[in-house]
Amino acid sequence: MLQLVLSEAASKKLKELIERPDPETGKALGNVADTYVRVYVAGGGCSGFKYGMALDHNVHEGDEVVQHDGIKVLVDAMSKEFVDGSSVDYVESVQGSGFAITNPNNVSSCGCGQSFSRKGEAAPDEGEGHHHGHAHEA
Repeated sequence: MLQLVLSEAASKKLKELIERPDPETGKALGNVADTYVRVYVAGGGCSGFKYGMALDHNVHEGDEVVQHDGIKVLVDAMSKEFVDGSSVDYVESVQGSGFAITNPNNVSSCGCGQSFSRKGEAAPDEGEGHHHGHAHEA
């Protein structure tokens, strides 16, 4: 079973993002009951891999769902081994704010906070076996 923990700050911010009002209608854009947060790993970044997060409404074959504090998190089969044991926090600082994923299994990370490497691991190929309907940032 996948181990992934959301901090209280991350859960609160994710709920805000999911349920934020549409600027035109004032109605919530989504709700936590039918919206998932997809956490994934892709090749790239300064250190070989990079984390990504996206809102999603679909569970795909091979996805694992983890619930934490009312938030449903999806992780695809390819990303699972890289995300297992991680924690997600929401950090606000002088440099900016955003989500930070910390994994004790990583050997090094980059100053950007989104890139990491694992001993003896090659970056996953973004083109193969990683098809689940979300866009990876370039």
